[in-house]
Amino acid sequence: MTNADAVPNLCPVCGFSNRCTLADPRTASQPCWCFSATIDPARLEALPDEVRNKACLCPRCAGVEQAALGQPVR
Repeated sequence: MTNADAVPNLCPVCGFSNRCTLADPRTASQPCWCFSATIDPARLEALPDEVRNKACLCPRCAGVEQAALGQPVR
């Protein structure tokens, strides 16, 4: 995925929904799942510069399976 292809509600790694509440105007006032998750910085650093900070990772690509399953993240 390139910078031109980055879509705020899609994961820049896999292209599936990133479940970001901030990317959806209907839920933009709600905190995103990632606010309570701990994401390994190495996963973020592995992103190409052209997609970094353009769209959030999905819970699966972020390595946070509990969030992907709708369970609380600790």
